[in-house]
Amino acid sequence: MTSTNVGVSCPTGSRTPERGVAPAILATPLPDGSVRCDLCAHRCLVRPGRRGICGVRENRAGSLVTLVYGEAVAAELDPIEKKPLYHVLPGTTAYSIATRGCSFHCRFCQNWAIAQAPREGVRTRSFRLPPHEVVARAVALRARSIAYTYVEPTIFAEYVLDTARLAKPAGLLNVLVTNGYQTPEALDVLGPWIDAANVDLKGFSDRFYRRVCGARLAPVLDALVGMRRHGIFVEVTTLLVPGENDDMGEIRELTAWLVRELGPDTPWHVSRFFPAHLMTDHPPTPLGSIVEAVGIGRSAGLRHIYPGNVWGAGGELSDDTRCAGCGATLIVRRGYAVTADRIVDGACPTCRTPIAGIWAR
Repeated sequence: MTSTNVGVSCPTGSRTPERGVAPAILATPLPDGSVRCDLCAHRCLVRPGRRGICGVRENRAGSLVTLVYGEAVAAELDPIEKKPLYHVLPGTTAYSIATRGCSFHCRFCQNWAIAQAPREGVRTRSFRLPPHEVVARAVALRARSIAYTYVEPTIFAEYVLDTARLAKPAGLLNVLVTNGYQTPEALDVLGPWIDAANVDLKGFSDRFYRRVCGARLAPVLDALVGMRRHGIFVEVTTLLVPGENDDMGEIRELTAWLVRELGPDTPWHVSRFFPAHLMTDHPPTPLGSIVEAVGIGRSAGLRHIYPGNVWGAGGELSDDTRCAGCGATLIVRRGYAVTADRIVDGACPTCRTPIAGIWAR
């Protein structure tokens, strides 16, 4: 059996019989009427009339469809730093869109009301926002990029693809904020259109992934390597949840893996947890844990480490960008605002050390 509709989604501006419904990509039909979805690493076997784990891909009479094409539940103009992407056009804005649904069910999800809406029966109000209008709004608002974010964007890949194809000639970057659960086939389809991604590496234990996120670790690691192979600029975020994924031995393994497989110039955001969704019984991450994790990352050889959710802490918890060569401060941040950017032609103006990222204005 071979996948159907590879790289082909609902043409921009076309009408579908039902709002949001369009043919799904990377779907392999099987003789018994089931369809295997090859978009994310769950590779759901979807029986007739049923949906995949994400809740937004449905088998209709032996054909897989997406239920959320062009149906946004959120569309906002955000600082690119909010994604967080610190090495991608700092100080610019990203027009950010999302549909409902997610391939994970993280117990600490901050956007659970839209991400887990299909799973938990939460009613969400969507609005029609076709790809051409996404791009038009981004241009009108003087955004420099479109971010596919808030929920896992892989589950609305057809919408991403059609929007990204229009965004490129309009001079916009395409960025993913993702859990990194794409299959190699999905990366082959998405890769040519995506410029940058922030990937949540939620921990370094398969047990944590299975118990807390409903997924596995290995596919995320494979996707991270695959993104780099496709030329996507990658930043990584790890949220430290007390008692769950904050073992410093695991953090040593995680940061060593980042250096070995993605390189020491990979920006790593290590963020503070605050109680949310099904983990309101967990305390916020102690600042000392963030400081220790930052130190471990530096010892491993990571050159750009950014503490998250620690506004105004300063000192060891500063999120300014510094030159790995001479130590000069190159980008100064206050929250999501960039107050100074001294990078010139992608390098430190003092010692000319190159700084990994996308800097062209």
